[in-house]
Amino acid sequence: MKPTTTQNIMDTQIIDIADLDCIYLSYDEPKKEEFWIQIQNMVPWAERVDGVKGSDAAHKAAAAKSNTEWFVLIDGDNLPDPDFFNLQLEIEPAFEGGAFRWKATNVVNGLRYGNGGLSVWSRTFVNNMQTHEASDGSDDTAVEFCFDPKYIAMHNCYSTTYPNGTPKQAWRAGFREGVKMCLDRGAKPTLVEFEKKVNNRNYDHLCIWQSVGMDVENGVWAMYGARLGTYMTMLEDWPYKRVQDFAELEKLWESVKDNDPVEHNATLETALTKRLGLPIVTLDTQQSKFFKHHYGAKQRNAEVMTTEISVIRKLEGW
Repeated sequence: MKPTTTQNIMDTQIIDIADLDCIYLSYDEPKKEEFWIQIQNMVPWAERVDGVKGSDAAHKAAAAKSNTEWFVLIDGDNLPDPDFFNLQLEIEPAFEGGAFRWKATNVVNGLRYGNGGLSVWSRTFVNNMQTHEASDGSDDTAVEFCFDPKYIAMHNCYSTTYPNGTPKQAWRAGFREGVKMCLDRGAKPTLVEFEKKVNNRNYDHLCIWQSVGMDVENGVWAMYGARLGTYMTMLEDWPYKRVQDFAELEKLWESVKDNDPVEHNATLETALTKRLGLPIVTLDTQQSKFFKHHYGAKQRNAEVMTTEISVIRKLEGW
């Protein structure tokens, strides 16, 4: 337990991130032990929660491990930027009892968004939420945390996520995003609604997951998973809310693990472009490297509490 230094200025809490408890949340990530050693060296006060089944239950176990109301959470396939722990949070009253998620750079496809990124949660938020396996089945809680108004997506990027340690990990990461990025606030759109109802950024991310990654180990499996997830969600009658069930995903993996991912990617590309209108391609090794270099070239961090929506509003002139 670390004593928390908190200042209240006009009802805004100013908290040193280094004063927060830090929880490393791992499950079955191939490099979780290697990353745990690096995180302990970086954050000596870090604690660990490992192997808890279910996203809701795992986060509640992390909250129970923390002795501070706000705590940092590091996913089992994530390596943070050490400078993050030198920053201060300014938590306005509107954000009390909430959660913040910063972006991570995905080593497979170069995307920078909240998937796998560093987060800071209040125990109040975690203990009150009912999501994933604890959800009542409603669209906005069955497969995501992010639709709660107090779950705040942040603009800056402070870590790298490595979801490609094995073919299975890469396929599962791609499959989950291939399902979730198809949805409209957790609900499955019809084929007619698909392009209009899916959030523009999610649509872009979906296409990049399915097109980029041939330059890294197991990247082809991530692309295969993403394409298959979209195909089964939109073009078959697969019950998409099962995407949060890792036992179900294990069964699916067993059914595809002996497939040739290059061959199946080609078949799925044809189906997804013709039947769903997805503008995807298969970038080769050099093309994937080129894309990632230029995609991230102009992305810069701002002030730590800058929200993603504030940047979008400025760019789009809301």
